[in-house]
Amino acid sequence: MRNVDERKVAEAGGGASARPMLAGDRGGFVDRHDLWTEAMYASAGQMRRVMDEVGIEMVQFVFADQHGILRGKTLARSAVPEAMRSGIRVPSSLLLKDTSGRSVFAVFDPAGLGELGRFAGAGDVVLVPDPTTFRILPWTERTGLVLCSLYFPDGAPVPFCTRGILRDRLAALAERDLGLTVGAELEFHVFRSDPAGFSPERVGRPGAPGAAPVAAPTTPGAQLLHAEALGDLDDLVQALYSGLTRMDLPLRTLELEFGPSQLELTMDAGDAARVADDVVLVRTAVRQIARKLGYHATFMSRPVGAETASTGWHLHQSLRNLLTGANVFAAEPGTGEVLSDTGRFYLGGLLEHATAAAAFSTPTVNGYKRYQPYSLAPDRVVWGVDNKGAMVRAVGTPGDPSSRLENRSGEPAANPYLYIVAQLVSGMDGVDRTIDPGPPAENPYENDAKRLPSNLGEAVDALESDQVFRAAFGDEVIAWYARIKRTEFHRYLAHVSDWEQREYFALV
Repeated sequence: MRNVDERKVAEAGGGASARPMLAGDRGGFVDRHDLWTEAMYASAGQMRRVMDEVGIEMVQFVFADQHGILRGKTLARSAVPEAMRSGIRVPSSLLLKDTSGRSVFAVFDPAGLGELGRFAGAGDVVLVPDPTTFRILPWTERTGLVLCSLYFPDGAPVPFCTRGILRDRLAALAERDLGLTVGAELEFHVFRSDPAGFSPERVGRPGAPGAAPVAAPTTPGAQLLHAEALGDLDDLVQALYSGLTRMDLPLRTLELEFGPSQLELTMDAGDAARVADDVVLVRTAVRQIARKLGYHATFMSRPVGAETASTGWHLHQSLRNLLTGANVFAAEPGTGEVLSDTGRFYLGGLLEHATAAAAFSTPTVNGYKRYQPYSLAPDRVVWGVDNKGAMVRAVGTPGDPSSRLENRSGEPAANPYLYIVAQLVSGMDGVDRTIDPGPPAENPYENDAKRLPSNLGEAVDALESDQVFRAAFGDEVIAWYARIKRTEFHRYLAHVSDWEQREYFALV
C-alpha cells in the first residue's frame, strides 16, 4: 500500500512536474506570473518535439480580437523558445478598432481615454501562448500556429481578452460543479474567386475598406442536401476534410445548404472553452484552404447573391455535472417533459436576455438582415420543441443524455468566445432566478412575441441597459464593446448605399 500519490502533477497527483528544471528555461514572463498550468508545460514540451520531427520553421502566435478575427505575428523557429517563455508584444490599440481597422478611441489623448488609460499611447500588451492549442497548418509549408491570451506587461490579464472572458465565466461555473457543453453548426458561402486577382480598387484605409473581391457563384441553390451538387465542389470538400482533420479539429459533417453557394459544417460537441478555440481555427482553415484552390469562402451572413438564404451559427448548449458527467438538462424518465427544471430555467434566461445577447451573437450590421420570417432563421424571441423556425429549439426526451438547447439566432462571423459566454450569462441568470420560459410556440412566425433586434444599434442599446450583463462582464467591458460596435453601426448609417442611389437619384 502506497501513501504517496504517484500520479503526475498534470493529472492532479503529486508526482513529476512538467515545469522546466533548467535555470535557463525558467524566469520568463510566463514563469514569473505563473500563467501556465502543468498541462500547458507538458504541451510545450510536446510542441518542441513535434517541431523537431516535422521540421517546423515558423510559428504564428495569434489571438482572436473583439471581432473574432485572428491577429498576431509569425516567428522564425529561432525566436519561438523565447516567445514560449515570455510571450510576444503587440500594440494594445488592436483591441480598440472596429472592423475597418480604425481605432475608435483616442489612444494619443490620455485624458480622452478615461478608464482605458492603460491603452494610452498604443502601448504593448503581451500575447501569452497556450501550447495546448498548437497546430500544424495544412495550407502552408513548415508552419505552425498557437492561440494566445492577452496580458499587460505587469502580468495583469487584459480585461478585453475575449478568450479570457469566457474562461473566467467557465471557472465560476465550475465552482458550482457545472460545466458547459456546446456544439457548433457553422454555415458559410463559397464563391469562385476572380481569376484577375487583387485589383487597385480593393485598396482601402481605416474607416473606408476597399472594394470587396469579385466572385462568382458555385452552386445554384434551392436543393437542400443535394448530393450530386455537392460533388461539383469535390475538390474543396476533399481539401476541407483533409485539412481540418489533420489539424485535429472535430469535424462531423460537410453539407450542401439551401442557398446558392452555401455550405455547412458541423463539429462534435465538447467543453465550451475548447469548442470556442476550435471555431476560431475552423473558420481560418476554411478560408485559407478555399483560397489555395481559387475559391473565396466567407462567414458573412448575407453577402450579395445570397438573398434566398442567409447563413447562421446554430449553437447547441447544455450543462453537465462535473462530478457525475450527467446532462442536467435531461428530464427525469417518466415525466413526459422535454427538459429538466434546470434546462427550462436556463431557457428562460436565454429568452429574457435575447435582445442584449444579440450584440454578441450577431455583431455585424449585415447579420440582422438574416432575421426574416419563414426563412429557417428566427425573427422573434420564442422557443419551440424541435422547431427550426424558433429562436431557441429544445431537443430531448425524458432521460435523453443528449438533451440540449439550440440557439439559432447567431451569425457565423460572431466572436465565439463572446457568443458562448453571452449564452452562459443569460442562461445562468435564468437558473438563478428560476425564469419560466412559458409555453413553446407552434408557429414561431405568427407568434406575437417580442421581435429580435432589427439592427445592430438596437442590440447595443439593449446590451448597455442590461444589468445582468453589466454585473457579469463589468461596466468597463460593456462600455468598450458598445462603443466599438456603435461606431461601426454609425459608419454604416452615414454611408450612401447603392439602394439610395437607385431609389432617389433619378426621381427627386
